[in-house]
Amino acid sequence: MKKYIIFFKAVWAKRQRFIILLVGITVNSVIFNYAYDYLFYPFVIWKLGVVNGAMVMIPLSTLVCYLLLLFYDWSKKDWLGLESIKQVREYGGSSKAGKFFSFILKKGDLAAMILLSLQFDPFITTAYMRHGSGQYNGLSARDWKIFFSSVVISNSFWVAVTYGGITAVQNIWKMIT
Repeated sequence: MKKYIIFFKAVWAKRQRFIILLVGITVNSVIFNYAYDYLFYPFVIWKLGVVNGAMVMIPLSTLVCYLLLLFYDWSKKDWLGLESIKQVREYGGSSKAGKFFSFILKKGDLAAMILLSLQFDPFITTAYMRHGSGQYNGLSARDWKIFFSSVVISNSFWVAVTYGGITAVQNIWKMIT
């Protein structure tokens, strides 16, 4: 009977973990990746222009990402799977695949920070690059550097991409009207 209780607890824990990841990834994708990045950000850049829009969106992005970091630490839940990926980075076992992924993930903080900043927001970049997994221990001096560097890189890139997209749509619109 005892082994069935242990098995049930393990299954329940996996189910809870799955639900947390499902909700976290879905909410982050829908609200922050799509609504914020693909609707709100371009709208502000379009309405205010590239310079004024950037002056609004960069501080707003900084605030949103910082609040997400605070929530992430407060909740002490890995709702994006970042802590699981960190465990792979710190892998020390004998699996060849595990060693390979660990090797790739350990390659250079600067390169990782730049690539993550171009692909994701400063919240995800900073949360992933913090030392240790599952610690939810706030930001060290190193983490603050990563956070603000990521703010500059990711927002500069996104302002340029957004402005380029708006300009392209405006030019196409002029051609067809």
